[in-house]
Amino acid sequence: MLSFLKSFVYAFRGVAYGILSERNMRVHFCCLAYMAFFLLRYDFFTVSRTQAAVLALAAALVIAAEYINTAVERAVDTASKGEISDTARIAKDTAAGAVLVATLFAVAVGFIILYQPDAFRAMFAYYAANPLSLVLFVLSFIVAVLFMFVNPKSYLKIFRRK
Repeated sequence: MLSFLKSFVYAFRGVAYGILSERNMRVHFCCLAYMAFFLLRYDFFTVSRTQAAVLALAAALVIAAEYINTAVERAVDTASKGEISDTARIAKDTAAGAVLVATLFAVAVGFIILYQPDAFRAMFAYYAANPLSLVLFVLSFIVAVLFMFVNPKSYLKIFRRK
């Protein structure tokens, strides 16, 4: 039972490592957070349960592909010891390509489901009528951009084994 519980600790450590070490992972998580916020907080968009499930599956596919890409890159880097062979390059490029395919699929799904011009008009009208909400949104966006693009390398030391 203890080893079963430890496996969750290792998995959560892997999730945290991906977020802290991979810029693209942080971008994916921020996009997911904004999408979830706008769908759950406001009623601008009309989304059925099935459509919500498809959006969630598309987002999960992107996140999972990014974690697999990270694992492949680290394994190839470890095995190649700095010597990037054609096979190592192909493995890394193919894993990155899988993330690209998953991301393009998720964007297409999001566009198909969330392209609702009336919802965007209502959202813009809401923010025009509520400037404080607009300021808070802009501030959250600034924080999100900093989270996505400022490298939190100092946080990674918690993952180093002693």
